[in-house]
Amino acid sequence: MDIALEKKAHVFRLPVYLLDKLKELAAKDRRSLNNYVEGLLLDAIYHEPNEVTLQAMKEAQEGKTEGPIDTSSVEAMLKSMGL
Repeated sequence: MDIALEKKAHVFRLPVYLLDKLKELAAKDRRSLNNYVEGLLLDAIYHEPNEVTLQAMKEAQEGKTEGPIDTSSVEAMLKSMGL
């Protein structure tokens, strides 16, 4: 089943440094600039954090943690988090 999405061309004015960086990142990913920017925009629109993540983010911003987290290794970090 082949579904074609309707697309419309539009012109955006961007600072030169931003456009250069986007081109660099697109090339690094072996994607066209258009495809790369479209992917970034889709991610920004459709990847919203769920309620659990939002609550964890709020607690972290407020400094509400259950104690120090050991980041010396992945295993130590998981253990210090009670996982």
